[in-house]
Amino acid sequence: MDRYGGDILYHYTDFQAVDGILRQAQLRVNNVLRMNDSAEMRHFMDRLCDAVVKRLEEEGSADRAGEIRTLFREEMKKEYSAFAACFSFHRDDAAQWERYGNRGRGVCIAFRREYLEKMASGALSLQMVFYKNDMAGHPMVEVFCRLAREGADLSGEEVRLAMCEAWACSVSFKHPSFRSEYEMRLVVSPFGKEGLNIRPCYHVSKERIKKYYPLDLNGMCEKIGIGLEDLVTELIIGPDSTQSAAIFQDYLRDHGLNRLAERVSLSDCPLRVSI
Repeated sequence: MDRYGGDILYHYTDFQAVDGILRQAQLRVNNVLRMNDSAEMRHFMDRLCDAVVKRLEEEGSADRAGEIRTLFREEMKKEYSAFAACFSFHRDDAAQWERYGNRGRGVCIAFRREYLEKMASGALSLQMVFYKNDMAGHPMVEVFCRLAREGADLSGEEVRLAMCEAWACSVSFKHPSFRSEYEMRLVVSPFGKEGLNIRPCYHVSKERIKKYYPLDLNGMCEKIGIGLEDLVTELIIGPDSTQSAAIFQDYLRDHGLNRLAERVSLSDCPLRVSI
């Protein structure tokens, strides 16, 4: 099994978010610019362009390569944003707890990967995070090269959709120094509005306004013929949390999640960050 062959994806978060996910059956996808610098998305697009151009030049299509470079240069003048929820293949991992699990005081929710993959359609996609600076091996290189070879109209619909897909992939690019996270992202891509039937919401705090998309987990589960308790396989209380497992189980039972109450465990990770 390769490193991305796991059947379970782990989402590290805090108890407030867990209440939204389990009691309200709502998974928030947040602005990716809070996770990645927008420069990383543009870095991905720039490197993707370089890889496509290089491949076409090696095939003897220098003119077409030049047209592709011009296409990307114009595209890079636009402003885009996207939204994502992050998952790791690592269970009970110290780095994940510290970075994303409220410094070890939160919860790790285990999701069945196959169900998330079935739920991802339209503007919603489940993507592997790409950690390489060299984009030669990225699937989008072949997409653009094929369109170029076939003489596709670079201002046409097929190329526009490919560019939307490329921007969506840029959301799942991270610097190679983060490759140990082995991450996947559930991405909402408002680059092309097709299939985006989710209304954005806004969280207003004293300091700023944050935009997010609320995914209806009950509706998504119903669409593929499962329940929320089929989607979630385990709930791990963080290594530095003061949360009582028994009270967490009572909370789950009192909200009709009896099966999940039997899947609560305590972290075995030795991480301790309290002062």
